[in-house]
Amino acid sequence: MRSLYRRYPVGGLLVWETDTSSASVRGGTSGSGGTKQLLLDGQQRVTTLYGVTRGKPPEFFDGDSSAFLNLYFNVDHEIFEFFAPSKMKGDPLWIDVTELFVRGLASQFAKLTAQPELQPAFATYAERLAWLYGVLEREFHIEKITGGDKTTDTVVEIFNKVNSGGTKLSKGDLALAKICARWSEARAEMRGHLTPGTRRASTSRSTGCCATSTPSQRAGRHSQLSTTSRREPSGTRSTHQ
Repeated sequence: MRSLYRRYPVGGLLVWETDTSSASVRGGTSGSGGTKQLLLDGQQRVTTLYGVTRGKPPEFFDGDSSAFLNLYFNVDHEIFEFFAPSKMKGDPLWIDVTELFVRGLASQFAKLTAQPELQPAFATYAERLAWLYGVLEREFHIEKITGGDKTTDTVVEIFNKVNSGGTKLSKGDLALAKICARWSEARAEMRGHLTPGTRRASTSRSTGCCATSTPSQRAGRHSQLSTTSRREPSGTRSTHQ
């Protein structure tokens, strides 16, 4: 979130356009069928942004949903930290990031204006909150692998070359994503046949891709991340972590 707030480059998405006619999408059902996009690279970014901005994980997420909650932003020092009661409780300078995105700027402005001691700096704080809220208007750059001639082997090779420094994508990962695009209950069905030990091992290893209509539709307006031309808020400190 800090990189998004600073308007730093956050990388793009890599998707594979493939035909899954009359398919249901992992996390929901598409009524149109036809071409779907498998999100190969960028799933963690999209999932995290969706969770933080909506206060809940996307339907395809299999992990701990509480991981997206309790991220706070200090409007004075412009830092992000997870909620620590002894440090933040009762301090109006610490803003719940998810509450800001879900309820909007007005509710946060009202909290600040209710504190007379904050009025001298209110304009600065309001500008910083508006700058943070502007994260919702950014967009990912999307690279697409297209063409009916692209086999699973080809797509896996492309991904692993692009993502040479990260987790490798296997044919099994991609096959599972394609199965989920056609059969949305596939993952739950398969896990139902696993023993407790193998189920834990399977859960700990996140697949490298998921099926989606389009990456921007998955998180709605909240997942759009592109560089904007707006200036940084006045008083922004570039040294804070």
